[in-house]
Amino acid sequence: MYRAVRSLNRVLLHQTRFSRTYLAAPAPASSATRTIAPTRSSRAARWTQSVRTLFIQTAETPNEQALKFLPSTSILGENETREFLSGREAHCSPLAVRLFSIDGVKSIMFGSNFITVEKSPHYEWPLLKPEIFAILTEYLNQGLPIINHDEDAAGGGLSSDVAFNEDDDEVVQMIKELIFTRIRPAIQDDGGDIEFVEFRPDDGTVFLKLKGACRSCDSSSVTLKNGIESMLKHYIEEVQAVEPVEDAVEDAVEEEPDMAKFQAQVLPRSRAREENEAPPAL
Repeated sequence: MYRAVRSLNRVLLHQTRFSRTYLAAPAPASSATRTIAPTRSSRAARWTQSVRTLFIQTAETPNEQALKFLPSTSILGENETREFLSGREAHCSPLAVRLFSIDGVKSIMFGSNFITVEKSPHYEWPLLKPEIFAILTEYLNQGLPIINHDEDAAGGGLSSDVAFNEDDDEVVQMIKELIFTRIRPAIQDDGGDIEFVEFRPDDGTVFLKLKGACRSCDSSSVTLKNGIESMLKHYIEEVQAVEPVEDAVEDAVEEEPDMAKFQAQVLPRSRAREENEAPPAL
């Protein structure tokens, strides 16, 4: 996680320098120049400058098979993410369909200001990046919608996994709050996302679904245990473990009957803690 944060800081610094290079105000023209009518070359120069206002940076993720693309424009709304694992799933997104047309693209995830592309292991980024850049530049310059909501009844929007529900008990409310305010932003910085699936009160297990770059990352288990589980256990004593949920397992969990509302008394923490103990960091 720390490597990813340092990498992101370097990207932001490079992006600032890049923007100063291409978005700097042009030098003032002389009075003689102002009286000359625009020529074909000057019109072409202004058109080139308008195109260059859209630039795309890349950032590495902990998953070497996934790369995070950072356009200088918004992709989805605030706190929105959409992931597509195949071209058929991406029927509601013309941009995702075009990206899936590139050989080697395995999955695509859209965030509020980033696009994560995951590739197959036997393809190399130097071969894929030029095609990805070309498609993103052409599509985003046209100002077309990323998601066609007319073809997607479910829509984008804030995912329902962290929506506040009156039927949620206090433990589930605290889990959702931590995921939304602390865990999800850190996961999205690495080009992924996290989805709350279920809390099982009888053994204190939280089931989460990793998405985007984090879904198939080799270090996802370390992030899940050393980062997410440590933070949830630090703030919520009822949480005893965090487990990942794959698509097939998630379907099985959703078919289970609803469990009775958790009514156990909240017991004091059994582990001693110093007053100045700092919370775990992702």
